[in-house]
Amino acid sequence: MGLDPGTAIMGWGVVDSDASRGKLIMVDYGALTTRAKAPLVERLPLLYAGVLDVLDRYQPEAMSVEELFFTKNVSTAISVGHARGVAILAAAHRNVPVFEYTPLQVKQAVGGYGRADKAQMQEMVRLMLALKSVPQPDDAADGLALAICHIHSARFTALIEGTGS
Repeated sequence: MGLDPGTAIMGWGVVDSDASRGKLIMVDYGALTTRAKAPLVERLPLLYAGVLDVLDRYQPEAMSVEELFFTKNVSTAISVGHARGVAILAAAHRNVPVFEYTPLQVKQAVGGYGRADKAQMQEMVRLMLALKSVPQPDDAADGLALAICHIHSARFTALIEGTGS
């Protein structure tokens, strides 16, 4: 499961891997949303409950989230940090291991290029999962990209450690 944290929209995507055929299979995706003007104290419990619901519904082997990254807007980074925290807490309460990836790592794993733009990334998600259209909202496509990134990373790690086929 990949999760793109945010307090207004938290995108998620569940991807399965058919390792024997080298295929990725989109299981489901969506977004948890909160009221734009709602205070953080109201948003965070809703996001926590939503992440728990997705974890309970799909029982993923792992959850990947984007590492906190910001350049200019500190208040946005703090808000995203809160969202990441409740998502990671939900995973911990369900004993789901959490893996973190930088935006650069996700772009390289999915787009093959660390400077891929949002449209390129969305199209690569569509192609890799053999979808008819780009997943919407954008945050859900980002969640799927994080799941794909983790699957590729886990495969690579298994090969390096000699546990993969």
